Amino acid sequence: MMNASHSLALDLSLLQRQVVESSLDSRLFASGPAGTGKTTAGTARLSYLLAQGVPSESILLLTPQRTLQEPYLDLLVSPTRIAGGEVTPATMGGLANRMCQLFWPLVSEQAGFAFPDQPPIFLNLETSQYYMAHIVRPLLDQGYFESVTIDRNRLYSQILDNLNKAASVGFPYTEIAERLDLAYYGDPAQRRVYADAQDCAIRFREYCLAHNLLDYSLQLEIFTNLLWPLPQVMEYLIRSFRHLIYDNVEEDGARAHDILREWLPEFQSAILLFDEGAGYRRFLGADADTGWALRELCDEHIQLQESFVVSEPVAQAGEALAQALEPESAPSFFPFSSEETEDNEPIKVISSHFYPQLLELIADEILSLINDGGIHPSEIVIVAPYLSDALRFSMMNRLEARGIPTRSHRPSRSLHDEPASHALITLASVAHPHWNIHPPRFDVAYALMNSIEGLDLIRAQLLTDIVYHPRDLRLSTFDEIMPEVQERITYVYGERYTLLRDWLLQYQPSMPLPLDHFFRKIFGEVLSQPGFGFHANYDAIRVASSLIESVRTFRMAMEPSIVNMDRPDFDLGYEYVSMLQEGVIAASYLEGWRTKNKEAVLVAPAYTFLMMNHPVAVQFWLDVGSSAWHERLVQPLTHPHVLSRGWPRDKIWTDADEVEANRDGMTRVVIGLLHRCKKRVYLGLSELGESGFEQRGDLLRAFQKVLQPDNEG
Repeated sequence: MMNASHSLALDLSLLQRQVVESSLDSRLFASGPAGTGKTTAGTARLSYLLAQGVPSESILLLTPQRTLQEPYLDLLVSPTRIAGGEVTPATMGGLANRMCQLFWPLVSEQAGFAFPDQPPIFLNLETSQYYMAHIVRPLLDQGYFESVTIDRNRLYSQILDNLNKAASVGFPYTEIAERLDLAYYGDPAQRRVYADAQDCAIRFREYCLAHNLLDYSLQLEIFTNLLWPLPQVMEYLIRSFRHLIYDNVEEDGARAHDILREWLPEFQSAILLFDEGAGYRRFLGADADTGWALRELCDEHIQLQESFVVSEPVAQAGEALAQALEPESAPSFFPFSSEETEDNEPIKVISSHFYPQLLELIADEILSLINDGGIHPSEIVIVAPYLSDALRFSMMNRLEARGIPTRSHRPSRSLHDEPASHALITLASVAHPHWNIHPPRFDVAYALMNSIEGLDLIRAQLLTDIVYHPRDLRLSTFDEIMPEVQERITYVYGERYTLLRDWLLQYQPSMPLPLDHFFRKIFGEVLSQPGFGFHANYDAIRVASSLIESVRTFRMAMEPSIVNMDRPDFDLGYEYVSMLQEGVIAASYLEGWRTKNKEAVLVAPAYTFLMMNHPVAVQFWLDVGSSAWHERLVQPLTHPHVLSRGWPRDKIWTDADEVEANRDGMTRVVIGLLHRCKKRVYLGLSELGESGFEQRGDLLRAFQKVLQPDNEG
C-alpha cells in the first residue's frame, strides 16, 4: 500500500506533493481556482495519512455538502486502501446532528424543549416543510402574505431558509424581520411580508420546541450555542478526531468557520482546501470571506497555480470574458494546463431563429463530436441558468432519439415531477381507495406507460380509457376489451397489464402497508421484473430509491409525533402524497448525485454542475441571452446578501447593490464553468428564447465584446 501511495505522488505536481506530504503535526491552507488539483491533493493526502499508519477513525473529512465527498468516498471503497477502521466523512450539519443525538440529555432542558426526557425527532427538508405547512396554512386564511404571489412550497421553504441563514450566520432567529426591514427601502407592504415571515418562523420554532422536533436550523443552533462550549463535547471531538481534511471551505457558512477557528489548533494535522473565485452556495449562507480568514491560523499557505483542466485557448477566452464582465477591475488570474492542444477555437456559437431549431442543432453537434471528434459522452455537459421541465425533456428527448446516452440532475426538482415517482404515486392511489384520491385518466395512462416496458402513450391512453373507472378506482380486465382493440394494444402489453392489475387487486383487501413498504413490495414483485418499466431503467430505479427513502424518513419523523394523529382518518401515506402534490421540494438524496450512469451527456442547471465539481471537455451553454444568468430568483421573504455576516445592519440595499451583486454572481458562475472546461464552450443562441421572447442579457453582451475582434477579422 505504501508503494501505491508513492506511485500516486509521482503523478502530482511539486506543490500538490507539498500538500500531500506535509508534516503530520502541521496545519496547511491550500488555495487556487478550480482545476488546479486541490481535491486530487486532498484525496492523495487521505491516502498518505492511511499509508503512514494514521488510524482511520481519527481522520475527519469535512465538506459543506455531502456530494462534494464523492472523490474521497471512491478512494475509501477502492481495493487499494488499507484495511482498518473507517474515516468519518461529515458536514457541519451532520456533526451537529450527531452531537445532538449523543449529548441530548445535557442540553434538552436548557434548549427549552417541552419533553427533555424524551428523544428528539430529527427533520429533513421535506418533513420540515410538512410541519411548516401545518403551521402556515391557517395563517394564510387569516390574510398572511396577501401581497405575495408565489407557490406555497416556495413560501414554506423561504421561511425555513431564513431560519437556516440565522443559524449559519450566527444571529438570533428573532432578528430576521428586523434585518430585512432595516435594509429595505420601497413599498411599505413588503415590510408586512417580513413581519409575517418572522411570525411564522417564531411559531415554527415554538412548535418544534413543544414537540421535540429538530430541523436543520435548531440542530445547528444547539450545537454551536449550547453543545460546543461544553467541555465534555469539545473533549469528545478533540479526542475522536486528530487529523482534518476540509475541502471546499468557501462553500460553508460563517458559523461553521467560527467553530473551525476554535477547533483548528487542537488538530494534530489539518489540510484546508479553498476554491478561489467560488462561493456558489452564497444563497444558502456560504461565506467565502470567513473561510478565507482561516488561512491566518495555518502554518503555511500554498497557492496552486497550474490548471490540469483548462487549455491555453480556453484560459485566454476566460481572461477576456472576465475583463468584459468586470471592466473596472483587472481580470482574475486564469491558470491553464501546460499540455499542448490542437484546438484553437475555444468558443463556438450555434444560433437559430427559433428555440426548437437550436436544440436540434445542438443535438446534431453533440452527435458529431461523439462520432467524428472522439469525445466521450461523459465529457460533454449541457448547462442553463435554470432548467425547466420542458427544456429538460426537449433536450434529453432529442439526444436519446440520436442514440446518445443522457443523464440529468436538478436538485430542486420535486419527486412528484419525476416520471418514475409519479407512476408509483398514481399506482399507490389506486391501491389505497380509502385515501379518496382519484387520479385523472391521463395520470393512470402515464403510470401504465412508465410501468410496462415498451408501452407507448397512445396505447396506454387507449387502454386506460377502456379499463379505468375513476369514480370507484376500478380497473377492469383486459379480456373485456373488444378483440380488435386488444390487437391494437397487443396481447403482450395486455398480459403485462393483467399481471399488474391482479397484483393491485390482491393487495387492496389486505391490511395497508406503510407507504415505503408498499413501494418496495410493488417494485420488487412487479415493476422490477422483466417486461416492466423499472427492469433496466436505471434512472427510474434511482428515483424509486429516492422516493422510498423520502417516504421512510417522513414516516420515521411522523410516527413519534402527535400532529393530526387524533384525526380518525389520519393516514401517513395519504399525508405524504398530499405533501408531494403540494409541490414540496425533495430533500437532497445522494442517489441523485451519485448516479451510476456517468457514461452519458449531462443536462443540468449551471449551479448544479458547478457543485458536482467535475471537469469536462466540452460545454454547451443554453439561453446565453437570458437575464437569468445575472438576475437572482425573486425571494420576497428572504435575502441572501442582507442576511449575511458581511452586510451592515443599518445599511439599505439599493439598486446599485443589486446590480453589483448580480454581476459578481454571474462572473463567479461563468468563470467557474470555464475553469471546468478542457477544450471548448458552445454558446447556444436563438433570436427567440424558450419563452418566445427576444433575449439581450448581460452575458450575451459580454460575449459580444469578446468575440467582436474575431468577427471584425
